[in-house]
Amino acid sequence: MNSDPERLARLEMIATEQERTIEELSGQLAAQWTVIDRLEKRLAALTQRLLELEEQNAPDVPVTRPPHY
Repeated sequence: MNSDPERLARLEMIATEQERTIEELSGQLAAQWTVIDRLEKRLAALTQRLLELEEQNAPDVPVTRPPHY
């Protein structure tokens, strides 16, 4: 069985490694949220642009059912 100082040193090492891993994961998560926010804004802009284009072309496009109906 390990002596108390060895056991304590091992537990401290494990806690330090876990703290570093948590910090790394936190940084990665923050970076991913930045990307998600940017993509959501881009999607909203593209959606708005598509709606505007559909409104501009709406009078020229006849409304008909597709042949499979």
